[in-house]
Amino acid sequence: MSRTILLGILIFSVVGVITVSLTRSALGHCQIPCGIYDDPLRLQMLREDAVTIDKAMREITNAMAEMKSENGAQEISLVFNQTSRWVTVKEDAAQNIQDIICNYFLTQRVKAVDPGMDGYESYVKQLSLNHAVLVAAMKCKQNVDPKYAAELMTAVEALSPYYATVYPALQHTESNQDGHSHDHDHGHDHSDGHSHD
Repeated sequence: MSRTILLGILIFSVVGVITVSLTRSALGHCQIPCGIYDDPLRLQMLREDAVTIDKAMREITNAMAEMKSENGAQEISLVFNQTSRWVTVKEDAAQNIQDIICNYFLTQRVKAVDPGMDGYESYVKQLSLNHAVLVAAMKCKQNVDPKYAAELMTAVEALSPYYATVYPALQHTESNQDGHSHDHDHGHDHSDGHSHD
C-alpha cells in the first residue's frame, strides 16, 4: 500500500477521533453530584464498546488482507473508505470506555479511603482495576489484533463485581407500562461497604 494512502488513513482517523471526543465530552454523567447512578448500565456500555472494538479490528484486518490478495476486486479507494470508517469506530469505542472510566467510575464511584482505614485495600483494588481498563482501551487504540479487545473485555469483567447495584434514585422511578412498580431489589445486599451517594 502506498505511503499516501496510509497517511490519508491516519489523518482521517485523527480528525474523526478529535471530532468524536469533543462531541462526547458534552454527554458525560453529571458531577453535581446527583446521586443517580446505574452502575450495571455503565458496565454494559463498556462491554458493548469492547465488542465493537473487536469487530472493528477484524474488519480492518479483513479489508487489508483483501486489498493485498490477488483476487481482491475491490478498488483501493473503497478499501480506504471502509478501513478509515472502522478505524474511527474503534477509536470512538475506546474513547467512550476511557470517558466512562474517568468521568463516571473514577470521579464519582470510587471513594477515596486513607491508608490504614477500613476499606483502604478495596479502594486500591478498585483504582487498579479501573486503571487496567484504561490501559487496555489505550492498547486497543494502538493495535488491530483482536487479542487486545479480549484483554479489554477481561479487564471490564474484572471490574464488574464492584459495581453491580442500581441505586435507590433509579429504583423508585422505574415502572412498567401497565403502571405497576417493578421490584428492583433482586436480592442485592446494599450494605456492600461502598459509599452510596
